[in-house]
Amino acid sequence: MTDELLDRAVALDAADPLGAYRAQFLRPDDFDVISYLDGNSLGRPLEATARLVDEFVRDQWAGRLIRGWTDGWLDWPTMLGDRLASVALGAAAGQVVVADSTTVLLYKLARAAVDARPGRHTVVLDTDNFPTDRYVLEGIAAERGLTLRWIDTDPQAGITAEQVEAAVDSDTALVLFSHVAYRSGWLADAAAITAIAHAAGALVLWDLSHSAGSVPLALDDWGVDLAVGCTYKYLNGGPGAPAFAYLRRDLQSQLRQPIWGWMGHRASFEMGPGYEPAPGARALLSGTPPILAMVPLHANLDMLAAAGIGAVRAKSEKLTEYALELADRWLKPLGVEVVSPRDAARRGGHVTLQRPGFEKLLEPLWNAGVIPDYRNPDGLRIGPAPLSTSFTELHRGLTVLRTLLEKKP
Repeated sequence: MTDELLDRAVALDAADPLGAYRAQFLRPDDFDVISYLDGNSLGRPLEATARLVDEFVRDQWAGRLIRGWTDGWLDWPTMLGDRLASVALGAAAGQVVVADSTTVLLYKLARAAVDARPGRHTVVLDTDNFPTDRYVLEGIAAERGLTLRWIDTDPQAGITAEQVEAAVDSDTALVLFSHVAYRSGWLADAAAITAIAHAAGALVLWDLSHSAGSVPLALDDWGVDLAVGCTYKYLNGGPGAPAFAYLRRDLQSQLRQPIWGWMGHRASFEMGPGYEPAPGARALLSGTPPILAMVPLHANLDMLAAAGIGAVRAKSEKLTEYALELADRWLKPLGVEVVSPRDAARRGGHVTLQRPGFEKLLEPLWNAGVIPDYRNPDGLRIGPAPLSTSFTELHRGLTVLRTLLEKKP
């Protein structure tokens, strides 16, 4: 019997303008993965990444040793930040640095933001945001004597402009939300929410971890104050790759991050008494930049610049739409519920499926070479990465899921 859905996947792959990019990813013949559906957690490595890392170790690290710092390494946090700003964030140069982890940068930006709003004592955030975001703000609230105002968000959706408008007031110092919800994939209306917060006199901090490299962003046009995100998901930076922070240009002289280190100093190698922050976004730095961990970003930003974030988003919408169709046709009769937005304009780059007992299916799926990830409660996240995932690969993965569900009612 002809598989109509497979035929369509093959046709979609044949017409895919980004299909050729798949060949740039590292796919040795002995890999046991037949369908990688977790690009929203960890992107695949590129062939160019392996080459660049080897060249860096042999030529720059071994060959130049500490001379590499003055050869250019010291500028990588801002140089890569500017490239990332242009390629993926919709931001002008001089506002983004690459450094630290998402958690550390989130702390730096949030602490700087609440300190820049003296006399205001409330931070608005939502109950279903990623744990780190909630935990960091809980710590800052305890440290600075602030009140957290929680917005109850639907785990199958996410934060809305109407909810924010009802929550902010003249006592609000900061609002913090994820642009794409980690659980459901809900794509928030960043422009509208930012405008609402500003009308109340509050600063806005966006977590872009599930957006950067997947969804077009326009931080400057939206008037965003601060943003943070990781580089190991759709930006393919590798496990534990450094994060990025955005600080709007006109706020750079007003906000001061709390972890003062030598790399954020006006003149790092003067090593004199007293801290004087560097001008611009470089003041967000603290310690020695993770240079080796930044190497993969050079290759991945080259690829994203060539492909174009608009084309990436167009394919992402088609991939998630196809995943929804497979779920409706194959998995819904087996008790699976889609808990992600149906409207592509409100959906990020992944789709979450829910069914009691999914946690027990994760190991059999992985053993079969199909790799999604699991999030409580009972959710499998299907995160195809547009530059490395084909429609037939998505079909293969959900075929295996259907077969396992049929065997384990």
